[in-house]
Amino acid sequence: MATHMSRCRTWSRVQRYGIAAYRKYSSGGGYPNISLSTPLPGIPKPVFASVDGQEKYETKITTLENGLKVASQNKFGEFCTVGVLVNSGSRHEAKYPSGIAHFLEKLAFSSTAQYGSKDEILLTLEKHGGICDCQTSRDTTMYAVSAEVKGLDTVVSLLSDAVLQPRLLDEELEMTRMAVRFELEDLNMRPDPEPLLTEMIHAAAYRGNTVGLPRFCPADNVDKIDKNVLHSYLRNYYRPERMVLAGVGIEHEQLVESARKYLLDVKPVWGTSSAPNLDIVFYSVRWRRICQTAAPTWWVFAVSWKEDDFIPFAVLNMMMGGGGSFSAGGPGKGMFTRLYLNVLNRHHWMYNATSYHHSYEDSGLLCIHASADPRQVREMVEIITREFIQMGGSAGEMELERAKTQLKSMLMMNLESRPVIFEDVGRQVLSTGKRKLPHELCHLISSVTPGDIKRVTTKMLRSKPAVAALGDLMELPSYEHIQAALSSKDGRLPRTYRLFR
Repeated sequence: MATHMSRCRTWSRVQRYGIAAYRKYSSGGGYPNISLSTPLPGIPKPVFASVDGQEKYETKITTLENGLKVASQNKFGEFCTVGVLVNSGSRHEAKYPSGIAHFLEKLAFSSTAQYGSKDEILLTLEKHGGICDCQTSRDTTMYAVSAEVKGLDTVVSLLSDAVLQPRLLDEELEMTRMAVRFELEDLNMRPDPEPLLTEMIHAAAYRGNTVGLPRFCPADNVDKIDKNVLHSYLRNYYRPERMVLAGVGIEHEQLVESARKYLLDVKPVWGTSSAPNLDIVFYSVRWRRICQTAAPTWWVFAVSWKEDDFIPFAVLNMMMGGGGSFSAGGPGKGMFTRLYLNVLNRHHWMYNATSYHHSYEDSGLLCIHASADPRQVREMVEIITREFIQMGGSAGEMELERAKTQLKSMLMMNLESRPVIFEDVGRQVLSTGKRKLPHELCHLISSVTPGDIKRVTTKMLRSKPAVAALGDLMELPSYEHIQAALSSKDGRLPRTYRLFR
């Protein structure tokens, strides 16, 4: 054992100082005192990997003859993430029963023309170490697979079948109805009201139109959605020109070749129409209040990610920050944001105060979600309206730099994940036909000035707010009083007097 330990120490010294250095100092002399910035004696100079100068072209895009876009970004590793993104979501259901996108999410990767069941699909992916998933949002449906790179051909074939050739059997539809009903029940029983409030504030801000349409299937529509309804919807929106095949971790030419093979001349099971019969919905953003039963409340204003002010709004959202009153804190938890410093740290009875930023192609929402005991709802509303008014003041230099640094840090850390890169590539190419790289976004974030924050805040406060409330609302101020507070200099609610309480 002693001999083995001695050999280990010897080899450790060889690794640290090199063979020549070890021989020099193995005669009993002391080892040199070398700083970490000085190259070790006897160790060859390391050669590091470098970028070939084509970094700004790393996201490659090709448009096929049928209008389908193929986008890829190379990333070293044995696994890749590939998927199909469709410009289709709950906002496109104006002429259909709401809930179709929710149904399609549950039906994804079920039996197809090539695969007899979902189990067959999973077994096929298992041979390549793969997993699959489908997610729908208000404006996008995403089918994604992560698997070994050598299984790319099988993955693209499977994606083509899952997106364009689903069988939609009666038993699968019935199982989906059961799953949707269970999810709706679970949603109403959750202690966290955030999903419900998100639905409510979108409905209030957009008057139940476009992105204000429900993302979850309403209970009344569960039995209305059948194969014919789904095929009618798919025929309008699942078209090649509204799709992107995105991949991360694969060669672009290889992905384009697979796309031509499996997605170029494939006829979908629901057939094709000579011209798209799309639902074109015009709306004006008006504001109203939705009140049901419970404590949290939201305030909202509109911004769009296509506007130049999108980045300043994102920085403003980071400045507001916030969270729950029981956060453990620590670096990166936003403990120096305004909602922590001005609200949660000063009012112990507040359960939560958090800023949210929802962005869409033609509009967006900046919200503050707050919750407290029902008896203190009025005071909570006044505190939050005061925070909105104070947004219009000058942002401190340190406060602004901290928010910009935190936003860039969050962006870069998220983009270390391959599935996140895939979604970023797919969504940007689907909506704009190109992709802004991380260093471009970081430059835009760094360019935000206190004047930009003041300008976007002033623009925001000129709009009428939308309010959604959930809980015991006896103490909730009227919409007119909330609007008056947001139009005042200090954010205070008009005083009210009662003979009886």
